[in-house]
Amino acid sequence: MSTAMNFGTKTFRPRPPDKGAFPLDHFGECKSFKEIYMRCLRDNRFDNSCCRIESKEYLECRMDRQLMAKEPLEKLGFKDLEDSTEENETKYNLA
Repeated sequence: MSTAMNFGTKTFRPRPPDKGAFPLDHFGECKSFKEIYMRCLRDNRFDNSCCRIESKEYLECRMDRQLMAKEPLEKLGFKDLEDSTEENETKYNLA
């Protein structure tokens, strides 16, 4: 007659991810952007800091096609790329 005593047992409560779930790209709408990004990673020994522009373009594709929630790019870590893009656009529009 043995009884299990589980005084310190914690129950597992699953919780959703912070950013939520997003659908897979079943129709390959952003496949070309993903392939460019993955090629960049391979070419740069998987140093993702070398492929930030490709990463930004891939995420923009996913957001544009509603494959993930729209987020400001600065919130996703691309503030510095946004500033340089805006400066270049302003410079070329004034010329």
